Amino acid sequence: MKSPGFRIVLIVLLVATIFGCSRDPNVRKRKYFESGQRYFEKGKYREASIQFSNAIQIDPRYGDAHYQLAKTLLKLQEPTPAYQELERTVELQPENYPARIDLANLLIAGRYLKEAKEQCDVLLQKQPNSPEVHELQANLLGAGNDVPGAIQEMQKSIALGPSRLEAYLGMAYLQIRNNQPAAAETNFKKAIGLSHGDITPHLALGTFYVTNGRPKEAETLFQEAVRLDPSNTDARADLARVYMAEGRKNDAEAFLKQTKKDLPNNSAAYRMLGDFYFATGDLDKATSEYASLFSEHSHDIQVKKNYIQLLILKNRLDEATKLNDEILKQSPNDTDALICRGQVQIRDGHLNDAAATLQTAIKEDRDNAVAHYQLGLALNQLGELERAEDEWREAVRLRPDLSDAQHSLAGAELRHGDMTGLEATANQIIQLQPQSPDGYAFRAITNTSRSGFDKAQEDIDKVLALAPQSAVGYIALGNLRVAERRPPDAEQAYQQALGKDPNSTEALRGLMKTYLLEKQPEKAVSAAQAQIGRSPNNSDFYDLLGTALFEEKKDYNGAETALKKAAQLNKNNSDALLKLGEVQIAKGSTDQAIATYQQSIKDNPREPSFYILMGELYESKQAWGEAKDAYQKALEVEPENPLASNNLAYVMMQTGGNIDLALSLAQTARRGMPDSASAADTLGWAYYQKGAYRSAIDLFQEALKLAEKGRGPDDATVHYHLGLAYQKTDQRTLAKQQLERALKINPNFSQASDVRKQLAAMKS
Repeated sequence: MKSPGFRIVLIVLLVATIFGCSRDPNVRKRKYFESGQRYFEKGKYREASIQFSNAIQIDPRYGDAHYQLAKTLLKLQEPTPAYQELERTVELQPENYPARIDLANLLIAGRYLKEAKEQCDVLLQKQPNSPEVHELQANLLGAGNDVPGAIQEMQKSIALGPSRLEAYLGMAYLQIRNNQPAAAETNFKKAIGLSHGDITPHLALGTFYVTNGRPKEAETLFQEAVRLDPSNTDARADLARVYMAEGRKNDAEAFLKQTKKDLPNNSAAYRMLGDFYFATGDLDKATSEYASLFSEHSHDIQVKKNYIQLLILKNRLDEATKLNDEILKQSPNDTDALICRGQVQIRDGHLNDAAATLQTAIKEDRDNAVAHYQLGLALNQLGELERAEDEWREAVRLRPDLSDAQHSLAGAELRHGDMTGLEATANQIIQLQPQSPDGYAFRAITNTSRSGFDKAQEDIDKVLALAPQSAVGYIALGNLRVAERRPPDAEQAYQQALGKDPNSTEALRGLMKTYLLEKQPEKAVSAAQAQIGRSPNNSDFYDLLGTALFEEKKDYNGAETALKKAAQLNKNNSDALLKLGEVQIAKGSTDQAIATYQQSIKDNPREPSFYILMGELYESKQAWGEAKDAYQKALEVEPENPLASNNLAYVMMQTGGNIDLALSLAQTARRGMPDSASAADTLGWAYYQKGAYRSAIDLFQEALKLAEKGRGPDDATVHYHLGLAYQKTDQRTLAKQQLERALKINPNFSQASDVRKQLAAMKS
């Protein structure tokens, strides 16, 4: 029998052994690593990343942990920290070739092709017979648009590893790019034969069938993928998209409701139904569904973020702000929450704050396409159009599938008549989204504008085939028929568009324009009235009716009634409000027009046109102080606005203001409106005030040429200014001619009395 003393020694040794193990850093780091591996195998990537990080904290040179953390971060779609971990892995383990391959693929994805080639060169030297290395080389060549070379490398990969499905998939994608669809289909099928339960090739071939207009075959493949892997949400999403492509909206909805029941604990699965409602434009159902999800899964941060986004779209800004602030309180640099805050600020009209918030979001994540897109919206409303376009281009570069950014960019190009830019954007949309009608519709516009009618017709036929229930194709067809001077066919197309979408402003505008081209204003007015009967709450329809009554029928009372209704339905309808003021001016109600613009400014404080028109009205009353204040406020909203700059410069010179500032403003106006006779005259008058008479003469002469070229009215004021400038340069005959011309044009214009004085002085 052992003595008590021996038992005490044994216990002490046992305790020492236990605590010694727990303090051994090698044991502890290994435990964390193994725990991370178990989480990784179960698909719990966030937990795995924590455990691998714990292992690295104990041993910063633990290469295996760095590599596993990198793979985990890739699963979490966090490429930047994954890249850092892969770099560290290769630094610690130069012979870790799988890590080098992953690093090179990440560099290729980021378009860092030179750096990727450096890794490829090492791998080709060290592992010349590795199928993975030749597949990597194929990816690199493909990224550099050397598709034939990439195919050769992929063939080497297949020869070295004939049982690897990844190589067959890669080959199929390259063959698609090389316009070899039949060969691509064959290789997709070979990959399926090697899949052994991996549904990746099923999804790839299904997508290939969708792209090539074979939805039934795609449906069969996606159904098989769901059967093989019921928990795979990608397969379920693809199947729902096929149902939608076939026009089976009810089947898609029923399937996604079943998905929610089948996978009640899978966030991606139970969010699908709400996302479906959002994608189909049913914001009410989407918001209701996400309200229910948020109630059931309040700790699911993605549910919360999506719900906030829907609240913003529904203009429930207070609710959205409250939930979003909760996220920012816990995570002040959360990019998604910063973007949502920026969106709310845009809708609230706090555009400078929005721009600052979204710039902060971009600092946190410079590759966030949505942040760039939203910043573009803020800058666009601030009048910084070039910067806005730059942001949209960056958004499209980062995420070519971001359709909102593509549309904004295309809209900007269309607004300033950049058909070359619009064609490039349209082609990019077509390449990336061949089953979307949008790219073809935009390209049809460019071809129509260039009289490429046959090409435009081809694109329109494609739009009609892809989206037969949409008004878009019929609107494009109407525009084409107008350009071809086939008014009856244009009318029919626009009416078909209105049949598809009774709320389509573009369709009604096109129909009315066609009637007006045929000198049938009564029909244009009747068309607007008929459509208002079908859609009585459409502000734009009343705007179109009011415009026709004002401009074509000179029915000022009817126009005023219609435009007031447009403004009542939508207080942000700037076009209707601007025209309402014009109608009131035409009726001689200047004070009423000023009141209209004052109210419009309260509702639309970021719209410079209201300030400018109000300033012009004050000018007509010779209320110079109020006019100056209005123009200054317009420039606060849009600092480079050429019309506000022009008018403010003129008012300042009329009232003895700072001539140097007036000159600077006039130069801004001239840059912004190079074809404006008014801008040329204002700048000339500023030079006259500075004593630069010869420069002034050149500009006054340019103003007269521009007025004649634009077939505008001969302006007595410009002739008066030119006469004074000739007088200052001792060209008395020319001065007399211009001053007499001014009186002949308008004997009662504002400076007529001074003209008579100048002429009388010349005779004495």
